[in-house]
Amino acid sequence: MEAILALEDGTWYRGTAAGALGEALGEVVFNTSMTGYQEILTDPSYSGQIVTMTCPEIGNYGVSDEDVESRGVRASGFIIRQESPLASNWRADGTLRDYLVRNNLVAISGIDTRELTRRLRSHGVMRGVVATGDGLDPEALVARAAGVPPMEGSDLVRVVTTASPFDWPVDDIGSYAVEPEKRATRRLRIAAYDFGMKWNILRRLSAHNCEVRVYPATAPAAELLAGRPDGVFLSNGPGDPAPLTYAIDNVKQIVEANVPTFGICLGHQILGLAVGATTYKLKFGHRGGNHPVKKLDTGRIEITSQNHGFAVDPATMPAHAIVTHVNLYDQTVEGLRHTSRPAFSVQYHPEASPGPHDADYLFTDFIEMIEGRG
Repeated sequence: MEAILALEDGTWYRGTAAGALGEALGEVVFNTSMTGYQEILTDPSYSGQIVTMTCPEIGNYGVSDEDVESRGVRASGFIIRQESPLASNWRADGTLRDYLVRNNLVAISGIDTRELTRRLRSHGVMRGVVATGDGLDPEALVARAAGVPPMEGSDLVRVVTTASPFDWPVDDIGSYAVEPEKRATRRLRIAAYDFGMKWNILRRLSAHNCEVRVYPATAPAAELLAGRPDGVFLSNGPGDPAPLTYAIDNVKQIVEANVPTFGICLGHQILGLAVGATTYKLKFGHRGGNHPVKKLDTGRIEITSQNHGFAVDPATMPAHAIVTHVNLYDQTVEGLRHTSRPAFSVQYHPEASPGPHDADYLFTDFIEMIEGRG
């Protein structure tokens, strides 16, 4: 069946339906990872976005129940160059197309994703629509794309956060867990804010000998602190951090309470706002598993997994916070640390899934920060 991708700037592409039938609306972005499409589709950080994979063939190893990163597919739509008709992998539970149909995700294949990616890099990410069916009107779809709510100013966290607190099973560390550099000497109690949590973050905390209680994004800081946690974790998530005033205020209280705090991705941006910095939207964001990041105190270079469209502005960093990591592609802030409180964060994903494991040491740093306080 025919499918069309239309962008707000008037550009449109004709291809073939590769998933569920219907219409998908959202911000069109691209991801440079060669594998991990199922983890990407189920990452809550992609809520409100239509994901373009730059790798030319997608789906060749199928899908597996073990590779999901949340309770279901979170991306709004999917764009690929060529859909593999076969799922050739001993772990596969089925094909990508069957997975997309079963999860009601609209997808398009057969378009020039290289040209699309170049357009998004040159002009910035855009709002778009993917529609399937006969007799589609490209101009009408362009108009639909222009009416999609912008990512700036949108609170998407409330859409993806958990409705109520829950405990992560302490023995669930994943079937293919990397051996931690260091495990906590005792079972640590971690309170985690779910701004759009990836499950592999919880698996990595469990692997480091932590028991984790996950709270809704809107839970008051007092509720977390009442449980006397050893540390607080701030998760990844979708959208613009600036309108999340409830989260920013809660993190301010946690930092002032002197509880060890570790943030990833959106959690990093929220911590940045909580300590007094500001954030801004990147032209096309960072999404992929090959981003080089420099750790400033050692000069060490990490190859990292990333997925974000906003960043902390280093020019607004207050005196009580310092930049700890920078992106070697564009010198954007990739990490920060409070100078007088036990709080730090990184913009990238040390838990990977998909991606390299260069930055898993950050979980060890969090454990050592907690244990170093006695």
